[in-house]
Amino acid sequence: MTDATNYPYTRVGLQIPNFTYPGVADADLFETVATVATTAERAGADSVFVMDHFFQLAMLGSPDRNMFEAYTLLGALGARTSTIRLGTLVTGVTYRQPAVLAKQVTTLDVITRGRALLGIGAAWFELEHNALGVDFPPLRERFERLEDAIRICRAMFTEDQSSVTGTHYRTDGAWNHPAPIRAGGPPIMLGGSGEKVTFRLAAQYADELNIIAPISELPRKLEALHGHLETTGRPKDAVRTSTLLSLVVGDDDADVDRQLAVLLSNQGVPDPTGVLSNPDARAQLTQRVVAGTADAVSEQLAAIVAVGLDGLIVNLPVDGHDPAYTERAVTLVRGAVHAAVDRV
Repeated sequence: MTDATNYPYTRVGLQIPNFTYPGVADADLFETVATVATTAERAGADSVFVMDHFFQLAMLGSPDRNMFEAYTLLGALGARTSTIRLGTLVTGVTYRQPAVLAKQVTTLDVITRGRALLGIGAAWFELEHNALGVDFPPLRERFERLEDAIRICRAMFTEDQSSVTGTHYRTDGAWNHPAPIRAGGPPIMLGGSGEKVTFRLAAQYADELNIIAPISELPRKLEALHGHLETTGRPKDAVRTSTLLSLVVGDDDADVDRQLAVLLSNQGVPDPTGVLSNPDARAQLTQRVVAGTADAVSEQLAAIVAVGLDGLIVNLPVDGHDPAYTERAVTLVRGAVHAAVDRV
């Protein structure tokens, strides 16, 4: 078991993005998710994430599939776990007033005795906003709101009483008691792909950056982040980096293809077998999917970390509700990350 307090940034993370499981009734959903989280903890994950969405994403299924509210779920998982850090990957800035968000994350930090982190980004899922009646401003404004939110949350995490005046949000003498347990407050992770704005904000304010990009683009993304860090005068290791991948581990090639076919079917692809038999289509599918037998996956994961990342976050889009599958996958990720960065 990994004690998250020994690793103040993400090295081995598991994201749980799917809550529609074969044969699992709604009344049993939370127990299934809790078992996945505790299994990941025992297998060596240092962080567990959930999505901050209200509908399922197209790459995982239709929007009417099950989706838990993130912070209620994280609080419940906090009571079931003991060492892993807990957060969202990532919260859309549009969904909550920043001061309320700071209070939610602080409460999670107190419940978990210092294991919360704040994952946040500019939001993008317009369908969700329209359906729920949540304003979806233009991208430029969403980035302005993101910067406001980071400043407000950091102030509320670290000051007894804080006042921040932003472009769209403000606080005026905001108390945040009880204060976070973790010294300095929960770490702030930005998530996104934008080299000009997201990476600049990460370099200026964040503790971590989860880079959303095809595997082939990661070296350039890291270079862009390092450029912003140099401009702001912060060292390269001031912002720890990870990327999010979907992981498919099979007993053999046929099992790998079975799982990939299920993934494609969940996405609404009418002919998964045809896609998998087409080399170009298969390559497109695997831009952010690592698939193969255990040995093949381990090699791929280690090579990805070796481009300069500090850690990996994976989700298990097909059989991730199975504790044995979760344990196997997390163990592989942990081994690959440790091998790549030579930290055990």
